[in-house]
Amino acid sequence: MSKGNPALGHNFTITFSKSGSVGALITLSVGTPPEGGFAECSGLEVGIPAESYAEGGNNGTTLKFVGRPNWTNIKLRRGVVTSADLWRWHQDFIEGKGKRRDGVISLLDDQGETVRVWRFVRGLPVRWTGPTMHASQSQVAVEEIEIAHEGLRQTGAGSGSGVDTVANLFS
Repeated sequence: MSKGNPALGHNFTITFSKSGSVGALITLSVGTPPEGGFAECSGLEVGIPAESYAEGGNNGTTLKFVGRPNWTNIKLRRGVVTSADLWRWHQDFIEGKGKRRDGVISLLDDQGETVRVWRFVRGLPVRWTGPTMHASQSQVAVEEIEIAHEGLRQTGAGSGSGVDTVANLFS
């Protein structure tokens, strides 16, 4: 991929590790094989609300300050496979024995080189959705897991350390 061309969103990997484990650190530096072969990933989003403050004696404006960031839930979709690992992860929380997972989502170029990496921490499966089945259609059966988390960071390749970052456009 050349520097000026955007990456295509069809080539990505997703890995999980136990939250706060040594494996989470190794995953970031070495990488592990993808778990599940997901077909779709959405929810890489963060918003920062502007909080308003009406300063006394300054009636001409309302001051704005940075609020706390809000991360959306990450949704992962894949074709149903023989492994019930997503169901089990969610079910373990229902039964009171679930363990949070950190995750790494890597966007790759056509040669398999990493373009960007996002890491979420303390992932919690808040929704599992099973396949819609219809006898007169021949579509792939798809399952989805929705993961709430406590933060999203861009790490590794393309994390914003280069000269051509968006931040530099405004300086």
